Amino acid sequence: MSDIVFYGKPGCGGNARQKALLQAAGHAVEPRDLLAWPWTAAALLEFLAPLPVPQWFNRAAPRVKSGEVVPEALDAAQALALLLAEPLLVRRPLMQCGAQRLVGFDPAEVDALWGLQPRHAAWPRERAEGCAAAAADVQAARCRSARE
Repeated sequence: MSDIVFYGKPGCGGNARQKALLQAAGHAVEPRDLLAWPWTAAALLEFLAPLPVPQWFNRAAPRVKSGEVVPEALDAAQALALLLAEPLLVRRPLMQCGAQRLVGFDPAEVDALWGLQPRHAAWPRERAEGCAAAAADVQAARCRSARE
């Protein structure tokens, strides 16, 4: 299988689930702290440039959810400056396997590129992004406070 560099947020339940899916498929996962990584504009753009600017952003970030940051209102230069200054706004995870890079965790896309087996009943068929605790109010509040 593959070695996958996984830039995520430490303590994020969603990222933990995503790493577990990759490991269950036999991939070696090298976790890196997305928030503490010394990003440069060029390095971040290697992940983000193929996507439209609004897809660069973590929709669960407090400043995006509150409407303070409106990704659709930003051009690429504004967005990049904001993401470099505040990595919590970056859509996660960022993943790299060799020269291939992905933003976010779409199980079908991960499966097509690198393989995501086994495919059992628990295998997610939709995007596996977002807070794993969002369904439970108490857990969602805990998750929100951890993002801040």
